[in-house]
Amino acid sequence: MILALLLTLSLTLGLDAGEMHGRPMLAQTPYAQAKTLLGKGKPVFFEVGSDTCRSCRKMGKKLYTLTEAHPDYVIKFINVKEEREAAIEMKIMMIPTQIIFDASGKEVYRHVGVLEDDELNGLLEKYGF
Repeated sequence: MILALLLTLSLTLGLDAGEMHGRPMLAQTPYAQAKTLLGKGKPVFFEVGSDTCRSCRKMGKKLYTLTEAHPDYVIKFINVKEEREAAIEMKIMMIPTQIIFDASGKEVYRHVGVLEDDELNGLLEKYGF
């Protein structure tokens, strides 16, 4: 009965299981600071979205977990709700958007929406994280 009530409540509020358990989201990084990481010899992953967007929060939680397991990965969350000029500069049309830059700082991948875990892991492997 309690489980059914929790499930109903989560569906009603639009929360997923991770949100119900309070799993943290990747902290935001100011865009000006994140840009300085490009072209420094390591691939960089930008998660572009908003802390009020459900899909963005879902990706943010996945990426938080990933960075906890792999602190050497350069993965940054850019909150375009607070930095609208960043959205314009990066040509963001919808959120969440994931952008991967190679070690020289060149954009090599862009995706809109939530990535499934196997897709995310495959991309990180492909682009040398």
